[in-house]
Amino acid sequence: MARRRGWRRRRNRRSAVAGVALLVAVLVVFWSRTWPFVLAAAALGGLAALVWWGWRTHREIRRRDEVFRAEQRVLDANRTLEEVDKLHWRDFERMVAALLREGGCTEVEWVGQGGDRGRDVTGVLPDGRSMVVQCKLFATHRSVVSGDMQRLLGARTNFTADVAIFVTNTRFTTDAEKYAKDNEIVAIGRNLLASWLKGATLESLLEIGSGGQGDRRHLTEWNKAYGKTSRRRRQKRAS
Repeated sequence: MARRRGWRRRRNRRSAVAGVALLVAVLVVFWSRTWPFVLAAAALGGLAALVWWGWRTHREIRRRDEVFRAEQRVLDANRTLEEVDKLHWRDFERMVAALLREGGCTEVEWVGQGGDRGRDVTGVLPDGRSMVVQCKLFATHRSVVSGDMQRLLGARTNFTADVAIFVTNTRFTTDAEKYAKDNEIVAIGRNLLASWLKGATLESLLEIGSGGQGDRRHLTEWNKAYGKTSRRRRQKRAS
Protein backbone atom coordinates (compact mmCIF):
# COMPACT_ATOMS: atom_id res chain seq x y z
CA MET A 1 0.00 0.00 0.00
CA ALA A 2 2.80 2.43 0.89
CA ARG A 3 4.58 1.60 -2.37
CA ARG A 4 1.39 2.26 -4.32
CA ARG A 5 0.90 5.67 -2.64
CA GLY A 6 4.52 6.61 -3.33
CA TRP A 7 4.15 5.59 -6.97
CA ARG A 8 1.01 7.71 -7.29
CA ARG A 9 2.74 10.75 -5.80
CA ARG A 10 5.65 10.39 -8.23
CA ARG A 11 3.23 9.98 -11.13
CA ASN A 12 1.27 13.07 -10.13
CA ARG A 13 4.48 15.04 -9.73
CA ARG A 14 5.67 14.01 -13.20
CA SER A 15 2.27 14.89 -14.66
CA ALA A 16 2.37 18.35 -13.08
CA VAL A 17 5.88 19.01 -14.39
CA ALA A 18 4.87 17.81 -17.86
CA GLY A 19 1.80 20.06 -17.83
CA VAL A 20 3.84 23.13 -16.89
CA ALA A 21 6.44 22.30 -19.55
CA LEU A 22 3.70 21.91 -22.17
CA LEU A 23 2.15 25.24 -21.20
CA VAL A 24 5.52 27.00 -21.45
CA ALA A 25 6.15 25.38 -24.83
CA VAL A 26 2.78 26.53 -26.16
CA LEU A 27 3.42 30.06 -24.95
CA VAL A 28 6.85 30.14 -26.61
CA VAL A 29 5.60 28.76 -29.92
CA PHE A 30 2.53 30.96 -30.06
CA TRP A 31 3.99 33.96 -28.19
CA SER A 32 3.06 36.43 -30.92
CA ARG A 33 -0.58 35.50 -30.43
CA THR A 34 -0.72 34.78 -26.71
CA TRP A 35 1.39 37.57 -25.21
CA PRO A 36 -1.54 40.03 -24.87
CA PHE A 37 -3.51 37.43 -22.91
CA VAL A 38 -0.50 36.57 -20.73
CA LEU A 39 0.10 40.21 -19.89
CA ALA A 40 -3.61 40.75 -19.21
CA ALA A 41 -3.71 37.77 -16.85
CA ALA A 42 -0.57 39.01 -15.05
CA ALA A 43 -2.06 42.50 -14.73
CA LEU A 44 -5.32 41.14 -13.35
CA GLY A 45 -3.44 38.95 -10.89
CA GLY A 46 -1.38 41.90 -9.70
CA LEU A 47 -4.48 44.07 -9.36
CA ALA A 48 -6.26 41.38 -7.37
CA ALA A 49 -3.26 41.02 -5.06
CA LEU A 50 -3.13 44.79 -4.55
CA VAL A 51 -6.85 44.97 -3.75
CA TRP A 52 -6.53 42.08 -1.28
CA TRP A 53 -3.54 43.71 0.43
CA GLY A 54 -5.38 47.04 0.67
CA TRP A 55 -8.45 45.35 2.16
CA ARG A 56 -6.37 43.50 4.74
CA THR A 57 -4.47 46.67 5.66
CA HIS A 58 -7.66 48.71 5.97
CA ARG A 59 -9.27 46.05 8.15
CA GLU A 60 -6.22 45.91 10.45
CA ILE A 61 -6.14 49.71 10.77
CA ARG A 62 -9.83 49.76 11.69
CA ARG A 63 -9.33 46.97 14.23
CA ARG A 64 -6.45 48.78 15.90
CA ASP A 65 -8.40 52.04 15.95
CA GLU A 66 -11.39 50.35 17.59
CA VAL A 67 -9.13 48.73 20.20
CA PHE A 68 -7.43 52.06 20.89
CA ARG A 69 -10.75 53.87 21.32
CA ALA A 70 -12.09 51.14 23.63
CA GLU A 71 -8.96 51.28 25.81
CA GLN A 72 -9.06 55.07 25.94
CA ARG A 73 -12.73 55.08 26.96
CA VAL A 74 -11.92 52.78 29.88
CA LEU A 75 -9.04 55.02 30.96
CA ASP A 76 -11.04 58.24 30.67
CA ALA A 77 -13.85 56.78 32.79
CA ASN A 78 -11.56 55.46 35.53
CA ARG A 79 -9.10 58.06 36.78
CA THR A 80 -9.45 57.24 40.48
CA LEU A 81 -8.52 54.10 42.39
CA GLU A 82 -12.07 53.70 43.66
CA GLU A 83 -13.30 53.46 40.08
CA VAL A 84 -10.45 51.16 39.09
CA ASP A 85 -11.24 48.74 41.92
CA LYS A 86 -14.69 48.14 40.39
CA LEU A 87 -13.38 47.27 36.93
CA HIS A 88 -13.52 43.88 35.28
CA TRP A 89 -10.02 42.41 34.92
CA ARG A 90 -10.20 42.76 31.12
CA ASP A 91 -10.97 46.46 31.42
CA PHE A 92 -8.15 46.85 33.92
CA GLU A 93 -5.73 45.42 31.37
CA ARG A 94 -7.15 47.68 28.65
CA MET A 95 -6.73 50.67 30.96
CA VAL A 96 -3.07 49.80 31.56
CA ALA A 97 -2.56 49.51 27.80
CA ALA A 98 -4.06 52.99 27.36
CA LEU A 99 -1.82 54.39 30.11
CA LEU A 100 1.25 52.95 28.40
CA ARG A 101 0.22 54.41 25.07
CA GLU A 102 -0.48 57.74 26.77
CA GLY A 103 3.05 57.56 28.22
CA GLY A 104 4.61 57.45 24.76
CA CYS A 105 4.90 53.69 24.23
CA THR A 106 4.42 52.35 20.71
CA GLU A 107 3.15 49.06 19.27
CA VAL A 108 1.06 48.63 22.43
CA GLU A 109 -1.20 45.60 22.18
CA TRP A 110 -3.58 44.06 24.68
CA VAL A 111 -2.94 40.31 24.61
CA GLY A 112 -4.91 39.30 27.70
CA GLN A 113 -6.79 36.29 26.41
CA GLY A 114 -6.57 32.58 27.08
CA GLY A 115 -3.07 31.35 26.37
CA ASP A 116 -1.40 34.74 26.87
CA ARG A 117 1.58 32.89 28.43
CA GLY A 118 2.11 35.45 31.17
CA ARG A 119 1.84 38.63 29.11
CA ASP A 120 -1.29 40.77 29.23
CA VAL A 121 0.12 43.75 27.32
CA THR A 122 3.12 44.09 25.01
CA GLY A 123 4.76 47.07 23.38
CA VAL A 124 7.85 49.21 22.99
CA LEU A 125 8.92 51.81 25.55
CA PRO A 126 9.70 55.37 24.40
CA ASP A 127 13.43 54.59 24.61
CA GLY A 128 13.03 51.66 22.19
CA ARG A 129 13.13 48.76 24.68
CA SER A 130 10.55 46.02 24.26
CA MET A 131 8.31 45.22 27.20
CA VAL A 132 5.92 42.59 28.52
CA VAL A 133 3.33 43.64 31.09
CA GLN A 134 1.28 41.55 33.47
CA CYS A 135 -1.76 43.05 35.22
CA LYS A 136 -3.49 41.84 38.38
CA LEU A 137 -6.75 43.29 39.62
CA PHE A 138 -7.29 42.10 43.19
CA ALA A 139 -9.58 42.99 46.06
CA THR A 140 -7.89 45.80 47.96
CA HIS A 141 -7.29 43.68 51.09
CA ARG A 142 -5.24 41.16 49.08
CA SER A 143 -1.55 41.47 48.28
CA VAL A 144 0.54 40.29 45.36
CA VAL A 145 2.94 37.50 46.32
CA SER A 146 6.11 36.42 44.55
CA GLY A 147 4.36 33.45 42.96
CA ASP A 148 2.12 35.85 41.03
CA MET A 149 5.20 37.24 39.29
CA GLN A 150 6.76 34.00 38.11
CA ARG A 151 4.79 33.78 34.87
CA LEU A 152 5.86 37.33 34.00
CA LEU A 153 9.50 36.38 34.46
CA GLY A 154 8.98 33.44 32.13
CA ALA A 155 7.24 35.66 29.58
CA ARG A 156 10.18 38.07 29.54
CA THR A 157 12.49 35.15 28.74
CA ASN A 158 10.18 33.43 26.23
CA PHE A 159 9.50 36.59 24.26
CA THR A 160 13.03 38.03 24.69
CA ALA A 161 11.63 41.29 26.07
CA ASP A 162 13.94 43.89 27.54
CA VAL A 163 11.66 45.00 30.38
CA ALA A 164 9.05 43.19 32.50
CA ILE A 165 6.40 45.33 34.22
CA PHE A 166 3.89 44.16 36.82
CA VAL A 167 0.89 46.43 37.45
CA THR A 168 -1.68 45.91 40.19
CA ASN A 169 -4.35 47.88 42.03
CA THR A 170 -3.16 46.49 45.37
CA ARG A 171 0.21 46.20 47.13
CA PHE A 172 3.10 43.72 47.16
CA THR A 173 4.26 41.53 50.00
CA THR A 174 7.83 41.93 51.22
CA ASP A 175 8.72 38.67 49.50
CA ALA A 176 7.21 39.90 46.23
CA GLU A 177 9.17 43.16 46.45
CA LYS A 178 12.39 41.22 46.93
CA TYR A 179 11.52 38.91 44.04
CA ALA A 180 10.91 41.93 41.80
CA LYS A 181 14.22 43.54 42.78
CA ASP A 182 16.22 40.34 42.39
CA ASN A 183 14.77 39.72 38.92
CA GLU A 184 14.66 43.34 37.73
CA ILE A 185 10.90 43.46 37.42
CA VAL A 186 9.31 46.91 37.47
CA ALA A 187 6.55 46.63 40.10
CA ILE A 188 3.82 49.26 40.00
CA GLY A 189 1.60 48.89 43.04
CA ARG A 190 -1.47 50.75 44.20
CA ASN A 191 0.14 54.01 45.21
CA LEU A 192 2.30 54.27 42.12
CA LEU A 193 -0.77 53.42 40.03
CA ALA A 194 -2.62 56.29 41.71
CA SER A 195 0.20 58.65 40.74
CA TRP A 196 0.14 57.28 37.21
CA LEU A 197 -3.60 57.88 36.90
CA LYS A 198 -3.10 61.45 38.09
CA GLY A 199 -0.48 62.19 35.43
CA ALA A 200 2.88 60.93 36.70
CA THR A 201 5.21 60.15 33.81
CA LEU A 202 5.94 56.58 32.86
CA GLU A 203 9.65 57.37 33.00
CA SER A 204 9.43 58.32 36.68
CA LEU A 205 7.51 55.14 37.48
CA LEU A 206 10.12 53.00 35.76
CA GLU A 207 12.82 54.64 37.88
CA ILE A 208 11.18 53.97 41.26
CA GLY A 209 9.06 50.94 40.32
CA SER A 210 11.54 48.42 41.64
CA GLY A 211 10.11 49.05 45.10
CA GLY A 212 6.54 48.51 44.02
CA GLN A 213 4.94 50.59 46.79
CA GLY A 214 6.67 53.89 46.17
CA ASP A 215 8.47 55.69 48.99
CA ARG A 216 7.75 55.60 52.74
CA ARG A 217 5.10 58.29 52.43
CA HIS A 218 3.19 56.09 49.97
CA LEU A 219 3.42 53.11 52.31
CA THR A 220 2.22 55.19 55.27
CA GLU A 221 -0.80 56.29 53.26
CA TRP A 222 -1.48 52.65 52.39
CA ASN A 223 -1.40 51.56 56.02
CA LYS A 224 -3.74 54.36 57.03
CA ALA A 225 -6.25 53.42 54.35
CA TYR A 226 -6.04 49.64 54.35
CA GLY A 227 -3.90 48.38 57.21
CA LYS A 228 -6.63 48.22 59.84
CA THR A 229 -9.14 46.77 57.39
CA SER A 230 -6.71 44.05 56.40
CA ARG A 231 -6.00 43.14 60.04
CA ARG A 232 -9.69 42.94 60.87
CA ARG A 233 -10.30 40.65 57.93
CA ARG A 234 -7.40 38.40 58.88
CA GLN A 235 -8.66 38.19 62.45
CA LYS A 236 -12.16 37.43 61.25
CA ARG A 237 -10.92 34.62 58.99
CA ALA A 238 -8.80 33.21 61.83
CA SER A 239 -11.79 33.16 64.20
